[in-house]
Amino acid sequence: MSSVALIGVQWGDEGKGKIIDVLTEQSDIVVRFQGGANAGHTVEIGDEKYVLHLLPSGILREGKTCMIGNGVVMDPFQLVSEITELEERNISVRDRLQLSNRAHVVMPYHKIADGLRESSNKNVKIGTTKRGIGPTYADKANRVGIRAGDFLKLERLEARFRKQAERYNEQFEAQNAEALDIDATWTELKQAAEFLAPMIEDTIVSVNAEMKSGKNILLEGAQGFWLDIDYGTYPFVTSSNTSVGGVCTGAGIAPSKVSDVWGVVKAYTTRVGEGPFPTELHGQEGEDLRAAGNEFGATTGRPRRCGWFDAIACRYAVMVSGVSKLAVTKLDVLDELDEIKVCIAYEIDGERTTEFPADIDDLDKIVPVYQSFAGWKSSTCDCRSWEDLPAKAQEYLTFLSEQIEAPLGIISTGPNRAETFFV
Repeated sequence: MSSVALIGVQWGDEGKGKIIDVLTEQSDIVVRFQGGANAGHTVEIGDEKYVLHLLPSGILREGKTCMIGNGVVMDPFQLVSEITELEERNISVRDRLQLSNRAHVVMPYHKIADGLRESSNKNVKIGTTKRGIGPTYADKANRVGIRAGDFLKLERLEARFRKQAERYNEQFEAQNAEALDIDATWTELKQAAEFLAPMIEDTIVSVNAEMKSGKNILLEGAQGFWLDIDYGTYPFVTSSNTSVGGVCTGAGIAPSKVSDVWGVVKAYTTRVGEGPFPTELHGQEGEDLRAAGNEFGATTGRPRRCGWFDAIACRYAVMVSGVSKLAVTKLDVLDELDEIKVCIAYEIDGERTTEFPADIDDLDKIVPVYQSFAGWKSSTCDCRSWEDLPAKAQEYLTFLSEQIEAPLGIISTGPNRAETFFV
């Protein structure tokens, strides 16, 4: 039995969906443990492309059981849509999916509140996806949230929904915003609740029973370490723990049960939304990297900000999350570059450091210190083993591993499931 956690160690969008899909072949159960529909995992299998927001990526492996854990905030309309779409594409879902009865529910009023908050922050925009994630986690912390378990008792669900919707409508009216149509929304919510009710379980009991019986568990994270509510570039972060600590609270698994932690990194760095990004490339260099990597958000379609690999940020993330194996994605995006750079230190007010600062003002002052590598100038797309890689690509990857103090485990050289190999 093994329980393997997988997290992103940059700012998200590292290609976790593909790596999860690959690791699922060795797993029996896949559990998503945090975040919401603000995340998007893209997996390409042959000529088919799948973009998932709430469903664990393991659902694309036939016969695997998948769970949405209690740490996830679940948009019922998004989840119904994803399930329906996959079943229309002949992928069975409802007989293989369990939804935690403790997972908090994202309501339409959360989305309205999210958009209003972002638009009102004229000076400091977070770059939220406006999917209602922050307000849902806030209601959870304020002890007024609605949970998936409420879907099993429709009379109670309706009472709680109407109470919260009326409270939010008072806020919307005070901001001269359009109020939520409570009656129409309840009709839609009731239908979604009835659709999802058969899948609602106590997943904490389920996953621990599966572990006890000897099943292999894969714990699927969303976003990336530097968006973590505690460790990330606060306040430009998400509303959940994207580090490995989210596994225990979001899936109900004891720390001693996690046998390995996979950390996923791109061979360069990207970030979506606002906030500090020390190695960001501006101008044509950044545009070229974005075009080569097709760097547009799976959830919003927003262009991602692109830059060189940041070893300082990744080493910190590896340290905190105890990453034991590294999966490097999108190596092929660098194939045609003459020169490739890695950030090995920061300068802040003339002082050199190899530590990632917590202060947002210090982050804005960073001048990255780079080490340069000659590009390999040949395609890695058909490489299926370490030995197939060009020598300069091997040198680059070895340097990344040494700098961030985590051993290489998987290399990805393209978006397709087949373009992946273990080291």
